[in-house]
Amino acid sequence: MFKLLITFKKAYETRNFSKAAEILFISQPAVSNQIKQLEEELDCVLFRRKGKQEMAPTESADILYQRLLDLTDDWQETVKLVKTTEEAKKVCKISASNTFSIYYLPDLIKELMNQFPNVIFELDMKNSEEVLESLEKHQVDFGFIEKPIVTEGVTRTRIEKDELVIAGDLSSDLWLSREATSGVFHYMENYLSAENIKPERFYVKNNEMIVKLLESGIGKSLISKRAVTDKLSFETLGKGYFRYFYFLKKNDMADVELKKIAKAIELFYENKQ
Repeated sequence: MFKLLITFKKAYETRNFSKAAEILFISQPAVSNQIKQLEEELDCVLFRRKGKQEMAPTESADILYQRLLDLTDDWQETVKLVKTTEEAKKVCKISASNTFSIYYLPDLIKELMNQFPNVIFELDMKNSEEVLESLEKHQVDFGFIEKPIVTEGVTRTRIEKDELVIAGDLSSDLWLSREATSGVFHYMENYLSAENIKPERFYVKNNEMIVKLLESGIGKSLISKRAVTDKLSFETLGKGYFRYFYFLKKNDMADVELKKIAKAIELFYENKQ
């Protein structure tokens, strides 16, 4: 039908089937045949012959042409919207726990940006519990945590190993501690319990802040070995203080582009092992 309307529009504007055919790069009989098909579809006469070649539009043709102009404007706007949507970049939202965000995520994001240049990656840093909650509420597309949390509807994949150490002023009685929902808090509690330590605590909800406080000579803390700077003394704790990071994704993920990104993330860590 749309093809017939395009032919009608040119025939109406030129009042000549031969000229319409030239503009449309089709034969004059093809124009005549398409106008006839449209007349049969609409059950009306659109043109009457006026002279040897010129055609006079009927009142029905006048009405159809005016409506077709509106339809053309709507169609062009529709095409514009479709193209704009197609060209718009995909947004991929990622939330990760503190240690992973600072010391591990940048290398992954660099690789993903190379593989998916038309995707905008939005990053957010939370503790492990908050990352999982954001994923469950569909506020983010993927998550990275440092606690082996189990939940329905989410696939958890072990991806990276990290070592925890005691760093800072090793003789201090003051312990800089993350909040209870943090991944490292669990390991600190195990250590303090095993060593029968009743600590003096200072709670800090950010790993980078803890490191800066340690560098200033304030207390000691359990942190990732990756976070230890040249200014800090540290003490290793053995195999019991190696932990894993986990990649989280929703089981019901339907978006094709996000599925490709998820696969790329999994391959990135498979290739590192």
